[in-house]
Amino acid sequence: QVQLVESGGGLVQAGGSLRLSCAASGRASSRQVMGWFRQVPGKEREFVAAIAWTGSTTYYAESVKGRFTISRDSAKNTVHLQMNSLKPEDTAVYYCAAALDPLTVLLATQYDYWGQGTQVTVSS
Repeated sequence: QVQLVESGGGLVQAGGSLRLSCAASGRASSRQVMGWFRQVPGKEREFVAAIAWTGSTTYYAESVKGRFTISRDSAKNTVHLQMNSLKPEDTAVYYCAAALDPLTVLLATQYDYWGQGTQVTVSS
């Protein structure tokens, strides 16, 4: 069992920055991947970024490349999502997720555990 708790959401103006954090506890596997997804009402959950729990491989959606950075603090079992140059279209509930042994990091169905979500609102 893996427990995930997100923090760091909020309201920011376009062009601003926010840093989301996800504290993980519980069992982990060597092939575990930590991901961030986002969802707006009426739409499917959308992949944002992911990072391997071991090693340094990262993955990003095209829409956030160059603006968002995912990182991992192994000592604190925490994953961060630094979001810069935010746009109104980044407004969503952001979810942290853990996949124990995914075939692909892009699909929400590959993730086994989810946090409760944190709201990010970007005003124009």
